Amino acid sequence: MADPDLDFTTGESGASATYPMQCSALRKNGFVVLKGRPCKIVEMSTSKTGKHGHAKVNLVGIDIFTNKKYEDMCPSTHNMDVPNIKRNDYQVVNINDGYMSLMNDNGDIREDLRVPDNEIGKEIESKFGNGEEFMVTVICAMGEECAIATKVMASGK
Repeated sequence: MADPDLDFTTGESGASATYPMQCSALRKNGFVVLKGRPCKIVEMSTSKTGKHGHAKVNLVGIDIFTNKKYEDMCPSTHNMDVPNIKRNDYQVVNINDGYMSLMNDNGDIREDLRVPDNEIGKEIESKFGNGEEFMVTVICAMGEECAIATKVMASGK
């Protein structure tokens, strides 16, 4: 008999949006949550141990969705949140009212993702307008999704 308390209808993997990592273990080009936003670390420096005994790590990150710059400082022994980031490639099937129709490898279509309002968005619209067949790379972190790159479709599909 199935347990009525188990509810699998959400389709979530159960993985949390972030996981903790000691500040001293973070690396440049890695990811971290700064001011509540998922960021790619672009600069990192560690200051010397002060009179209170903790070396501090200065972090500079760029928001992976908005490209806004964030800075934070954290004692090297403390934990910081690192976003769980998923990347998916989709074929662009159509663009309608600023939303992309995207098809994954299984042939499933999703139409809930906007064309980003940046250079990548312009590239997507111009490639689509020229009738090119191409893929977009979509990253997903902390409940947000955004197309971050385009690439030519591999031949033989």
